[in-house]
Amino acid sequence: MLSTEDSPVRSVQRLTGMLSHGIHVGRLFGIRIALDWSLLVIFLLVVFNLAAGLFPSWHPDWHPALIWGAALVAAVLFFLSVLVHELAHALVAKAYAIPVRRITLFLFGGVADIEEEPSSPKVEALIAFVGPLVSIGLGFGFSLLGGLLAGISAGASADPELALRHMGPLATMLTWLGSVNVIIGLFNLLPAFPLDGGRVLHAILWGATGDLPKSTRWSSRLGQTFGWLLVVTGIAMAFGVRVPFFGTGLAGGLWLAFIGWFLSSAAAMSYRQHVVKGVLQDVPIARLMKRELPPSLEANQSVSALVDEIMRTGRQEFMVVADSHPIGLIRARDVRRIDRGAWESTPLRDVATPVEKLPTIATTEDAYAVLRRMARSDDGHLAIVVEGGTVMGIVTHDDILRWIELQTEDRAAGAGTPAFGR
Repeated sequence: MLSTEDSPVRSVQRLTGMLSHGIHVGRLFGIRIALDWSLLVIFLLVVFNLAAGLFPSWHPDWHPALIWGAALVAAVLFFLSVLVHELAHALVAKAYAIPVRRITLFLFGGVADIEEEPSSPKVEALIAFVGPLVSIGLGFGFSLLGGLLAGISAGASADPELALRHMGPLATMLTWLGSVNVIIGLFNLLPAFPLDGGRVLHAILWGATGDLPKSTRWSSRLGQTFGWLLVVTGIAMAFGVRVPFFGTGLAGGLWLAFIGWFLSSAAAMSYRQHVVKGVLQDVPIARLMKRELPPSLEANQSVSALVDEIMRTGRQEFMVVADSHPIGLIRARDVRRIDRGAWESTPLRDVATPVEKLPTIATTEDAYAVLRRMARSDDGHLAIVVEGGTVMGIVTHDDILRWIELQTEDRAAGAGTPAFGR
């Protein structure tokens, strides 16, 4: 994520990177579900903590195979709970006709890629609040079901340790899932942007002031402050200070500090994303595009001919044409995919990215929408601009970044507008 010194341009670069990665695993309600590689880290940590610490302390008589199996199933159910939390956000957004393209599960839980800003503070508050509400509801439901399955007697219920020892594997997993879902729900209700509670606060400020940029700035700064408080608290714990509720210890302190750093960075990124959207929204892409197409090369020419043109002209992009009709685009970096010995025998048509695989956009589309579309395409650095079926030009990722840089530099010079570090 971002540090507080990142510029809006750097924010875009990281944002587009986030949007473009993830392992697609399926769809629910028309929403793509993706897993980030970082999810593996927290998944293994959850399994290890349950199997090596919590479950053996609850059930010292369990066989190791049963302990590890229960820990593995509990971890899977935990991340399914996180998915349900994010689905709740997404389904409420869709109910208000706000597109949701994907949900990504990653190191710190999940994120729903909601493509448009809510139309009003009320809608934003509803979208944000439903996630923690669902998590808390799941928590109480799992806990109740775990108690019913365990058939805990009155005597055992008075002694929590005895009650836990009477539970079977399923009841144990449900009891743990219940407590952890309640904690997740309550944590997300903290009024620290971009947590759900922070987004509810943002909606309240937006409704009270009627000023979306100001409410976003205030919410972001509060989120960053809260994140840094967690960082300081975590470092204190790592050095032996006992903190109420959190306790003490090196591992717990470092983990809390890491979470605090992430929240602070995410709050900063959210604000910069808002700045980027303000700079790009309602700016027609025709204003940013190059109105001349790259030089053309015939489809039957060899990669060796492409290399000669690159060296002669210094150009990095060429249109590949057949019978004067563009069929694809090829770049200098594509040469690296071809063995040196095959340059003479490989035609450009075999290497070029087909035109139909490049994002095609209208001249009237705004630059922010184009940026997001480019981030999700197979080739996220260039799009073809058309009007009435005629190719009018091209726009690259760098063209959009250059516009952002010019606009934010100009705004940074204005009164009352924050300057962004480089």
